[in-house]
Amino acid sequence: MYTKMKTRTAHLDITGMSCANCSATVGEALETLDGVVEANVNFATDEGSVEYDPEAVSLGEIYEAIETAGYGVVSESVSIAISDMTCANCADTNETALEDLPGVIDAEVNYATDEAQVRYNPADVSRTEMYDAIEDAGYSAVREDDSDESSSDARDAARQDEIRKQLRLTLFGAALSTPLLLFIVDKLLLGGSLLPETIFGVAFGWVEFALATPVQLVLGWPFYKNSYKALVTNGRANMDVLIALGSSTAYVYSIAVLSGLIAGGLYFDTAALILVFITLGNYLEARSKGQAGEALRKLLEMEADTATVITSDGTEREIPLEDVEVGDRMKVRPGEQIPTDGVVVDGQSAVDESMVTGESVPVEKEEGDEVVGSTINENGVLVVEATKVGSDTALQQIVQTVKEAQSRQPEIQNLADRISAYFVPAVIANALLWGVVWYLFPATLAGIVEWLPLWGLVAGGPAIAGGSVSIFEFSIIVFASAVLIACPCALGLATPAATMVGTTIGAQNGVLFKGGDVLERAKDVDTVVFDKTGTLTKGEMELTDVVSFDEGTSAKGAGGNGSGPNGGDPAADGGQLTTRDSVSEDDVLRLAASAESGSEHPLARAIVEGAEARGVEVIEPEEFENVPGHGIKATVDGDEILVGNRKLLRDNDIDPSPAAETMERLESEGKTAMLVARVPAGTEERVPAGTEESVPAGTTEGELLGVVANADTVKESAKDAVSQLRERGIDVMMITGDNERTARAVAEQVGIDPENVRAEVLPEDKSDAVEAIQNEGRKAMMVGDGINDAPALAVAYVGTAIGSGTDVAIEAADVTLMRDDPVDVVKAIRISDATLQKIKQNLVWALGYNTAMIPLASLGLLQPVLAAGAMAFSSVSVLANSLLFRRYAPDHDYELLGRFR
Repeated sequence: MYTKMKTRTAHLDITGMSCANCSATVGEALETLDGVVEANVNFATDEGSVEYDPEAVSLGEIYEAIETAGYGVVSESVSIAISDMTCANCADTNETALEDLPGVIDAEVNYATDEAQVRYNPADVSRTEMYDAIEDAGYSAVREDDSDESSSDARDAARQDEIRKQLRLTLFGAALSTPLLLFIVDKLLLGGSLLPETIFGVAFGWVEFALATPVQLVLGWPFYKNSYKALVTNGRANMDVLIALGSSTAYVYSIAVLSGLIAGGLYFDTAALILVFITLGNYLEARSKGQAGEALRKLLEMEADTATVITSDGTEREIPLEDVEVGDRMKVRPGEQIPTDGVVVDGQSAVDESMVTGESVPVEKEEGDEVVGSTINENGVLVVEATKVGSDTALQQIVQTVKEAQSRQPEIQNLADRISAYFVPAVIANALLWGVVWYLFPATLAGIVEWLPLWGLVAGGPAIAGGSVSIFEFSIIVFASAVLIACPCALGLATPAATMVGTTIGAQNGVLFKGGDVLERAKDVDTVVFDKTGTLTKGEMELTDVVSFDEGTSAKGAGGNGSGPNGGDPAADGGQLTTRDSVSEDDVLRLAASAESGSEHPLARAIVEGAEARGVEVIEPEEFENVPGHGIKATVDGDEILVGNRKLLRDNDIDPSPAAETMERLESEGKTAMLVARVPAGTEERVPAGTEESVPAGTTEGELLGVVANADTVKESAKDAVSQLRERGIDVMMITGDNERTARAVAEQVGIDPENVRAEVLPEDKSDAVEAIQNEGRKAMMVGDGINDAPALAVAYVGTAIGSGTDVAIEAADVTLMRDDPVDVVKAIRISDATLQKIKQNLVWALGYNTAMIPLASLGLLQPVLAAGAMAFSSVSVLANSLLFRRYAPDHDYELLGRFR
């Protein structure tokens, strides 16, 4: 039973419903979910309401149930910048705060980018409520309006404010703490002989107190405030708790000694320097985070500010970029940026597209060619008609894709997240344990530590073991050091920092990963499956051959039992021949082109364009039918014309075997050969209805007229791509709807083994073919560019779309290659491999650092102030290692040794 107090009600806008049955289907899908109390769906208003128990079912599961049922449900996504996060636990706290809001479907918070990506139901929650939830959790949300420009400005301002704040705090603390360094040097190196016991009659301890107290109040306040919110408001400990514990332990202990409550030494210098070192680390960390995202910001800054628009009366007017609308015509002079995505309507020039595709060589553009916004016009004047503006431009889509990729972390991050969740409580427990053990068994532990091949105990150890401090004081030192040396920051930064840089490297080289999880998977690919047309080949078909069988003579039906006429030779095997009007090559081409003029397929366009180039008349077909995977049927001059493969003719009772030799010859040359046949009008009535005489199979009046062939040029880099993949130990396969001989000819040109070719695969069967390959235990990357490839891209372990392909293919893919170059497949795998190597380096450092340093602190071998410095250094070192990764160029494998990167 679910009570009203426990339930929530979600108000949903549902799309795709076309009748009352649809609303019933959605309602049933929702009511089958455990935790859903009641679901009401109204087809008339396309709305629904769901009462559910959030402890039993999430809003995300409700959305998924509707989508699984085949319908859509309205949701929106927003990116929220968050400041004041100090570790991965802070990110987890913000995620929980957002996901607890009614209307939030899911939230991911990235500590490295200081951002939250939130998907939500706009009917139930607003952006303001999300800001409030973040602030109620103790953090600062950067409040923005809906404009992209103000959003970017607000985030940059917040980032710069944070950097300046940390710098001011660091300089303030350093100014007061520098004199305290003398005290530490005097105590540790000179045995207290340098400084006097009093100054102007005031005990030197009070001077230390006067210097350390402002540092404790000003630099320590953010840590105390955040610790309180973490423990009291959110019920979890974070890094601020460790810092506050370590610093205040040294400070409070020193006050007790100075007040005469206990005997011991003063550690005001330690308390102050702990905060200075940590604040310095925060400053360096904030700067490094800014540098990690600098490449992406620079990409956005490359957008043009204005556009020169040609008005309807022919005059030119300069307007702000945000005022450009789809359909506007813009004049782009040499050296100027193309303001927005569009198509060239006049002029010719070379365009530098390196900032989008990574291609350094300018690309020639002329009338009809597409251009990308923010690319640079090199020489001639272009007139460009805007096709995409604002957030729809390629540049904005690249930036958004990279940002979303950075928010979706690799699976390896789950390890760090699990460790971080228990890290701080475990560190505090460890510090308390060793503090107590040292207090209870000082002599025994001191003896064990002296036996180890390490340096001596801090202050020589407790007095009972020959040291210079009391047992209680030494226990305090151990506790403070063990708390301060542990750093969950480095662990939390290890994966997102490297992922941020890796996805940015990809974007700079024309490789877009949809998420950090995709970035992680790509390196594990062991098989790459290429589509042929438009992927390994240019996809620009050109008519190369027209073959007509003997003029005046053509094969009749399938009655023949051997090879029919071919290449001018009459049938010599008894096959029936019929004398008709002369059928020349031009006749074959005219009928084929007229029939194909109703199709948009590249093969069809090549035939039509080839006919027009030869001056052959092309007329519009009276009827047209596409036969997927086989060819086309069309009515031309009253007759049914067939253009396609052997199966198309056989299915229409026409024997293709007379063309066997011609087809084999053309296909062995890597050409796509298509049979052309004609079924004269009225032949279906040759045998009167109702007669007892049956028509033997294959004896219609259909006749084989000839063959037309197209050739598609293999891309120059295809062979190199296949070679590089095979050098990495990756199997390379090819899937195509083309016939076996043509497919093998192309495979031979690019270096793919014949046994790895899957030919004559129908469009709807490509996904099944990829699944069959993966059922062999392979992790396949499917690379394609067309609508037909979308299902295969979706089922592949990693789906990769060539950027020049269709939007559908790109949407279905995990990786998008902005250039039309198969070598970028290798780049994608290299970037993935390099990023994961960098993540592992970071994790090894973060985990290794803590694994080594926590025991040293627990054994009393580290001064608290040195522990604090080391703690700050660990986070900065992880970020610095990730920033070094920015130098990597994916034209070769990543190298750690041999050449430091």
